[in-house]
Amino acid sequence: MKLTSTEIRFMALIWDNEPIPSGELVSICADIFDWKKSTTYTFLKRLQEKGAVKNNNSMVSALVKREEIQKVESEDVIENTFSGSLPKFVTAFLSDKKLSKKEVDDLKKLIDNYKE
Repeated sequence: MKLTSTEIRFMALIWDNEPIPSGELVSICADIFDWKKSTTYTFLKRLQEKGAVKNNNSMVSALVKREEIQKVESEDVIENTFSGSLPKFVTAFLSDKKLSKKEVDDLKKLIDNYKE
């Protein structure tokens, strides 16, 4: 499932608050995005049509997990920006950062878990 950046931000509100009454979602979106009620319901309907959320008796819940969307989005970035090369992505991401020993150890363990 492909979502726009605004849809992902909207989904984050749902993930962080679900299940959430649609009226409360309208209030949160007004505060955070400065949206009118109609804009929130337009996004809600769009995400329902994509199968990302359900609105059952004015209670909104996600039908997709945050991790599923993050996976799709990160794969798209790696494919489209780094020709599908994870090492190129990591190199670019870390080019101006320093990692702590714990972060390095954690990454090594993660990589070891995915070795063929």
